[in-house]
Amino acid sequence: QVQLVESGGGSVQAGGSLRLSCAASGRTFSSYYMGWFRQAPGKEREFVAVISWSGASTYYADFVEGRFTISRDNAKNTVYLQMDNLKREDTAVYYCAASSESGVLPFEYEHWGQGTQVTVSS
Repeated sequence: QVQLVESGGGSVQAGGSLRLSCAASGRTFSSYYMGWFRQAPGKEREFVAVISWSGASTYYADFVEGRFTISRDNAKNTVYLQMDNLKREDTAVYYCAASSESGVLPFEYEHWGQGTQVTVSS
């Protein structure tokens, strides 16, 4: 069982940066693929990025366009999402999630955090 707690959200102006963190409990953290998703008001939850258990492989949604970087520190049981050059359309609740077999769809992830709000203003 893995419990996930996100932090680092907040309000920022367009063009700014935020770093989200997701702390995991449980000894099996390093065996999970870790993903970030987001959900804007009135929209479905959408995939942002995923990182393999070792950190060697990453994959991003097209809209990221090189602005976000996902990373993990297995010694600290933490996954990060560095977000640079933020845009208004990045405003959403961001969730981290753990999957045994990676994926880009929410149903492929077994464990979820409670989410952290990111608000980007112009």
